[in-house]
This record gives sequence, C-alpha cells and structure tokens, in this order.
Amino acid sequence: MYHNQPIGLFDSGVGGTSIWREVHALMPGESTIYLADSKHAPYGEKSKEEIVKLSQKNTELLLDLGCKIIVVACNTATTNAIAELRTQYKVPFIGIEPAIKPAALQSSTKAIGILATQGTLSSALFHQTAGQFTGIQRIEQIGHGLVPLIEAGKIDSPEMVKLLEQYLAPMLAAHIDHLVLGCSHYPYLIPILKKLLPPQVRIIDSGEAVARQTQAIIAETSGFRDPSYSPTFDFYTNHEPAVLQSLIGAPFLAAFKDF
Repeated sequence: MYHNQPIGLFDSGVGGTSIWREVHALMPGESTIYLADSKHAPYGEKSKEEIVKLSQKNTELLLDLGCKIIVVACNTATTNAIAELRTQYKVPFIGIEPAIKPAALQSSTKAIGILATQGTLSSALFHQTAGQFTGIQRIEQIGHGLVPLIEAGKIDSPEMVKLLEQYLAPMLAAHIDHLVLGCSHYPYLIPILKKLLPPQVRIIDSGEAVARQTQAIIAETSGFRDPSYSPTFDFYTNHEPAVLQSLIGAPFLAAFKDF
C-alpha cells in the first residue's frame, strides 16, 4: 500500500539538514518537509519545559502539513521531549541520540570524546544510555557557541576553529580514538575536525542510522510513496533563509515562514 504523505523533520535550526541528507539519500522517492526553528536556536541552552513546548509547536505544524512520520532531527529535542511527543501524538517519531554505543564498543584506547549541547549532556536519556557502558572513559564537552556560529553561516571562521581547538584539547590529552557528535549541527564541522584530530580518531554521527530507522518504521506503518508520483521537498525557516539555502543547495529551495 502506498502512502504519499511526506516525511516531516524538525530541528532547532539548519543543522538537522545533515539528517535530511541521509534520509533523502536512502529514500529519494519520498517527499519531505523540513522545519528549521532558527529563531529559537540553540535549544541546548533552554530548559526542558521550553524544549518540550517548542517541539510540540513544530510537531503540530508538521501534522497540519500532513506528515506521516516525524523525525526529530535534533539531539536536544530528542533527549528532552520525544517521550512527551510520543505520548501526545499518534504519528510515529524517530529520534536522534549521540552514537555512544558504537564508539564504546569499538574503542581500543577505552576513551571516547562526546561533543554535544548542554541540553543533551544533562538529559536523563543521555545518562541512561551512557551508563550502559562501563570501563569507558567519556570526555564530555558542551559545544558552547558552535550552533550560533553555524546558524550565522560562519562554519569556516577563525572563531569556529578556536572553539574547536579548545574543546578538543582535553579529549586529545585523554587519547580518545572516537569522537561522537551529539548535535545534528555538528556534522557540518567534520572537515574542520578532521584537520584538528589525529587520523586514528574516528568521527561518529547518527545520520545514517536515523535514516535506516525511518525507512524501517515507514515500511512497518504507513507505507512508501507511490513511485508514479513525483516527490516534493519543502524547507521552511523562521529566520533568514540564506544559511539554510546555502546548506541544502540547488535544486532545493528554502522559504521563510513565521512559526
């Protein structure tokens, strides 16, 4: 059975487009609607109550637009709000969490770095997941200032390099061999991180795993789009769309929408 409604994705800003890329690459025939809530970025420094409220707002907008499944393309929103969302709404939700498990299981030095937002690192869900892996040293670092720079289009700026050098220093001193990216904005920093890290350090993000899980849940529930219909790809932001447009590129277009 075919189901032509779109896949919905939301994030605190433009970073979740890293998740959208993986979803689109795996399911190019599926329509998508992406919401960049850049006006309220970053979520990582807000209270749990604020994060839940913003996540509800984004969910209801995506439901109004007819989405059959919602990808919470934001680590902070997942770790703080997805349980509430699943209780309140009938649509399936796919969350994104820091990929601690593969890093912990594959580490030879028994030391891994985790770069994430304050909201993610302080959440109960993160501590529950991280606590499952004993004997692993976790060097956790809040990425203060990284999301605002990405939202401002300053990915390759000297300020970005300076912050990353500061955040990576204690990880390198602990001889990490895996760096877990715990924010959907951070995959856009991988080119810089590769220049700053030794080649033996593996960088891990959750995008591909999220896309595979989304595909599996669609197969189990609503079903995929009829291949005889052309998919559509809509991107909305409530802030200046230029940065979003620069990340998604042609032929995809970003539109301003106040939400």
